[in-house]
Amino acid sequence: MDTTQLALLALLLGAIIGGSVAAGIALAVRARDRAQIETSSTIPEGVHEVLRAMDEAAVVVDTSSTVLAASAPAAPFQLSEGSVLASDELRAIARRARAEESVITATLRLRRGAAPAEPRLVVARASRISARLTLLVLRDITERERVEQMRRDFVANTSHELKTPVGAVSLLAEAIESAADDPDQVRNFAGRLTAEATRLSQLTSRIMNLSRLQAADEFTDEREVAVDEIIASAADAHAIQAASAGVEIVRGGDRGLYVRGDAQVLGEAVGNLVANAIAYSPSGSSVGVGVKAVGDVVEIAVTDRGIGIAEGDQERVFERFYRADQARSRRTGGSGLGLAIVKHAVQRHGGEVRLWSRPGRGSTFTIRLPLIDPPADQVVPKRRRPKKKKTTPAAASHPTNGAPA
Repeated sequence: MDTTQLALLALLLGAIIGGSVAAGIALAVRARDRAQIETSSTIPEGVHEVLRAMDEAAVVVDTSSTVLAASAPAAPFQLSEGSVLASDELRAIARRARAEESVITATLRLRRGAAPAEPRLVVARASRISARLTLLVLRDITERERVEQMRRDFVANTSHELKTPVGAVSLLAEAIESAADDPDQVRNFAGRLTAEATRLSQLTSRIMNLSRLQAADEFTDEREVAVDEIIASAADAHAIQAASAGVEIVRGGDRGLYVRGDAQVLGEAVGNLVANAIAYSPSGSSVGVGVKAVGDVVEIAVTDRGIGIAEGDQERVFERFYRADQARSRRTGGSGLGLAIVKHAVQRHGGEVRLWSRPGRGSTFTIRLPLIDPPADQVVPKRRRPKKKKTTPAAASHPTNGAPA
């Protein structure tokens, strides 16, 4: 083998050895970098930008449960950079995610805001970033669960409420058949059958009305509506009920005011308040329906001098099928849907309902709706618009709020 061949062979061996050494060094550097990343508490590049773009609460924590980075929605959960996870459940799922190198999901309750705030139902998802870093994402499902529970309760309550009149109709039909030879009994059973059928029809109608109000569709007959028209419609619809109960409906307050909405829906809402006031008022008393303009709002107050509502029941009276007085509601045929319909009808018109009540002194329900200018073709009496006053919610719904005494 000549000198040239030996030189080429040496060169080849040198290249192979040099390449191997370079490759070894490169692998060692990469292994070192990976080890540094795995053992480092430094936030990887781009994580802060991702967190800023997130609509959900998300944080990156280290092995000591210290928050190193956080999205803006995490702040209400008291999760900000530099803070420590206060929840034992969150710390536990973060440790599991790091140890098992997998995604861990758990449903738990976390307090949102200051200490008196109600705990929120949250789905927490933990995933491992490195040996020392964990990403926690929190999804608040409180409202979703509340709506789902309301849906379940609505179905259960509706089924329960429908069973009573349906069962009564069936039993009365059998009673009529068995008493065919006794005309007096037939007439008695027929009258009770008619009453149960009417109750069933009213309950079905109210369920349909409530479902329609909760739907996302817009009102089909939205226009400028005279408040006087709404009050007159409600009073006329319940004149017979008031006469039978020995209760007088008294109208007072401002006239010539207008709101925008569906006249039928608003008339039914006020009518439900009038019907309740009549049902809970003693014979010989009066139900006041007062109207007052307060700034850019129309207040329609329906006042009775009945038994009143206990403070513990006042927050729940607008719930579907809730009855503060079960026995009286049964006697009067109440469905427990009237105030729920009022609440949703008023909210769909951009307003609110307020309640003032004291046991033994009566109740005042006040509907507050946005005031609009009367149509150009309407001539209304001139009135002096009162100055807007600062009032407390209780005072705004006091019986003197535009309602006649």
